[in-house]
Amino acid sequence: MAQPPISAIILAGGAGQRMGGQDKGLVKLHDLPLVAHVLARIRPQVDEILISANRNLDDYRALGYAVVTDASDGFQGPLAGVLAGLRAARHEWVLTVPCDTPRLPADLVQQLAAPLLAGHAEIAVASAGGRTHPAIMVCARRLVDDLDTYLAEGGRAVHAWQARHRTATVGFAEAAAFVNVNQPEDLSGYAN
Repeated sequence: MAQPPISAIILAGGAGQRMGGQDKGLVKLHDLPLVAHVLARIRPQVDEILISANRNLDDYRALGYAVVTDASDGFQGPLAGVLAGLRAARHEWVLTVPCDTPRLPADLVQQLAAPLLAGHAEIAVASAGGRTHPAIMVCARRLVDDLDTYLAEGGRAVHAWQARHRTATVGFAEAAAFVNVNQPEDLSGYAN
């Protein structure tokens, strides 16, 4: 079955607490912001890209993609960015990835979309090295109202929201592809 058009949301709206309050998407790795590395990985795999950010909006817009912001103030977590992206996305299937995962697989979307296209799930989540990565998923845009309700009820955990729906976990062989750059010292692990 052919893959339908996919929108992507790059989640860059966090407070960056473990990065000393820096905007993680704009932290440089090999002279490019982390978000640029993520863009390079997902651009060939999707049909639309949105960046979810809550500060430095002009810097993100300068990358040439639409920028969406959380509906509420105060860094409400990644699901607030997912909600903003789902509201703005043009396509029914939506990929979400954090801005600090510079080595995402070249077949990420293809692998995550498979259980959705087969009708087995509404959400597909990446897993590698014995660890699930809830923020790396493809989900149905039609879940937007349920996500809005979940957040309005005070829910914040990505995995708990996913558990409300038919969710498939998709295993990937290379755990290093999903490593996050969370702290300044993590950057040293990305030598050329």
